Amino acid sequence: MTSSRATLFRRALLDWYRASKRELPWRHTRDPYAIWLSEVMLQQTQVATVIPYWHSFLSRFPTVADLAAATDDEVLARWTGLGYYSRARNMLRAARSMVERHAGQVPASFEALSDLSGVGPYTAAAVASIAFGLPHAVLDGNVARVLCRLEALPGDDRKPAVRDGLRKVAGALLDRRCPSDFNQAMMELGALVCTPRAPGCGGCPVAALCKARADGHPERFPERTPRKKSVAVDWSVALVERGGEILLVRSASPGLFTGMWELPWLDRPPAELASGLAAKYGLQPLLLDEFGQVRHSITFRRITLHCVRASLDAAEVREGDGARRWVDPAQLASVGLSSIALKVLEVARRAGPQPRLPGF
Repeated sequence: MTSSRATLFRRALLDWYRASKRELPWRHTRDPYAIWLSEVMLQQTQVATVIPYWHSFLSRFPTVADLAAATDDEVLARWTGLGYYSRARNMLRAARSMVERHAGQVPASFEALSDLSGVGPYTAAAVASIAFGLPHAVLDGNVARVLCRLEALPGDDRKPAVRDGLRKVAGALLDRRCPSDFNQAMMELGALVCTPRAPGCGGCPVAALCKARADGHPERFPERTPRKKSVAVDWSVALVERGGEILLVRSASPGLFTGMWELPWLDRPPAELASGLAAKYGLQPLLLDEFGQVRHSITFRRITLHCVRASLDAAEVREGDGARRWVDPAQLASVGLSSIALKVLEVARRAGPQPRLPGF
């Protein structure tokens, strides 16, 4: 890109952003902790979903030190329903590292930020530029799409080699005088105007500079390698009850719900539930009726989760190992539950009247 074209792009983009940017709560603070928290939450999650969680987290954990002092269960309980739970676990580890190595402060350099658990190049650049005004360009999916269309760049932006090239383009285009506004403007443009489908070229502040629009086919960029075809699978889950209490198990296997409390489940159909619960958990509950189904998607799987009530003698469950516990339904709001467990409990509440599930 020529120097004059880059100058025109920066000016038009920043004028548009400053005149019409969204009123988001983290744009009204200079607190690096609050900004870092917003960036972690916004990863793969919509803005409207994040806002109440962001307020709730800051209310419960107003400083890095407050977060670092929290237990895993306290943090996961506040995160319940936000998804991608590894973010919460990494965030807690990062907060503890900040207390140990940075006097309880978010470090003010790209390199130190990059050393924190769960902080990759995008998050480090976002926090460094927005919280500290440092000249580091962000590259998320929205920015990558804008750059691919702006320069009509070939290739799938999800591939490492293409991503590395886009990072160089983003760095060269960055307005180093105001990196915070510029980075947020790039992301805002991709989120609101230069959308994956049906981009709003008519209202784009930099449309006259866009090579993909000049070619008449902006939606061809970025190029996409076909994703793995999704498959439909039948899994099953047991709502195990004992005198009004519910049995929860803690996930220990690597995955999306590691460390979360769940209902006993199997990646098998209901016909294999009895034998599967015995093999996986050492449980032999009395299986009762199927009270509903839950739909859930994880990566390439489209899951139909068959929900089955079950009962179990209290003597069959050992709680001392921290891997399982009986919980009164009134306490469920304080437990870090997986999103699948929340869906099952909602189905159970609607099926009623047992178990008693206030608030779900």
